[in-house]
Amino acid sequence: MNAHQPAGQAGRRWPAPAAAGPVRASVTLPGSKSMTNRALVLAALADGPGAITRPLHARDTLLMARALTALGARIDTGDTPGTWRVTPGRPAGTARVDVGNAGTVMRFVPPVAALTAATVEFHGDALASQRPVAPILAALRELGAVIDDGGRGAIPFAVRGTGSLPGGAVTLDASASSQFVSGLLLAAPRFDKGVEIRHRGERIPSAPHVAMTVQMLRAAGAEVETASRHNDPSGPHAVDTWRVHPGPVRAGTLAVEPDVVNAAPFLAAALITGGTVTISGWPRRTAQPAGHILDLFTRLGGRCETTDGGLAVTGTGTHHGRGVRQLRRPPAGDGGRGARARRPRHRGGEPGHRRQDLPGVHQPVAGDAGGHALTSRASHARLDEDDVRVRRRRHRPARPCRPPPPRGGPARAPAWR
Repeated sequence: MNAHQPAGQAGRRWPAPAAAGPVRASVTLPGSKSMTNRALVLAALADGPGAITRPLHARDTLLMARALTALGARIDTGDTPGTWRVTPGRPAGTARVDVGNAGTVMRFVPPVAALTAATVEFHGDALASQRPVAPILAALRELGAVIDDGGRGAIPFAVRGTGSLPGGAVTLDASASSQFVSGLLLAAPRFDKGVEIRHRGERIPSAPHVAMTVQMLRAAGAEVETASRHNDPSGPHAVDTWRVHPGPVRAGTLAVEPDVVNAAPFLAAALITGGTVTISGWPRRTAQPAGHILDLFTRLGGRCETTDGGLAVTGTGTHHGRGVRQLRRPPAGDGGRGARARRPRHRGGEPGHRRQDLPGVHQPVAGDAGGHALTSRASHARLDEDDVRVRRRRHRPARPCRPPPPRGGPARAPAWR
């Protein structure tokens, strides 16, 4: 039984649909969860009422809306279809936040709670206590917040707000989750001195989601600078330092893009059946991994075309699974070991970039094509809820891991952008 299958349904079979011929369809995707939850935080911190269009209506986004409501915001999710209206506010006394098992709620809301004059208690599902939050709690303490977690560095904990947060410079290790950085960035314009965040550790997983946070902050009027100190040997120009200046978050209308990763199963149907599937509203410019998805389906044998109506993917009648050897950049220190790359530990961290969802698409396509295909650098999928099994090629010995470059030496000043 799948871990997410409702109780009492063990052993029941789900009749998978089968296409009688080439699939021809136009699909409208739900909104991006990542963008919806970032938009909710920005709207709750804004200098006036605002709106969010095309939000995702799902458990994690509703948990975020309820959390921000507990902190004093008014969020109307029902009057206008496809639009949520947000009015900022402040709580009084004690507030209680249920994070469920949502990483964005447990990491984005504590910095907001530190700006209130309330004691905010955080609790969640049983598994929530196993998800890493210690780095962001330690960073908030360094920035002036008062947090009581009993020394656990985990859910449950309480943030004792004083009405403001000094802010300043902080160094943290975000190799367990990029949300540590995004959570601090979203609330940083409201800190007295803003914030300068320096990441020191292995490569940040899901770095494009940090770029999405920066993009949305700038769109809301925040002044954000990024820099690299070249401390990552596998990506010498990776951004690892962010500076947000104090200032208002501009109220307005925040439009949520479609969640492009959710397009993958529909595009795979076009590929396998030799049909055409059009994804309406496909963003031409986005911080989501849209380019990677197009590259993946092109290499699998499809034809991709971006039109005014959206993205159209057509199966050519000949598809294959060969040649797809990297679905995610390996963690720093992987040494290019490919299919035998170690399981990314990240000290109990999260899976990497949302490309983690794509092995579950590549493998069925490759299996339908027949022959032999290798999905490599996808060991992170074992940390994902989809429970994807990745076959490893055993006859090929691992190449030796290259030693990391020597540490130390003169520190490089960041080149701010």
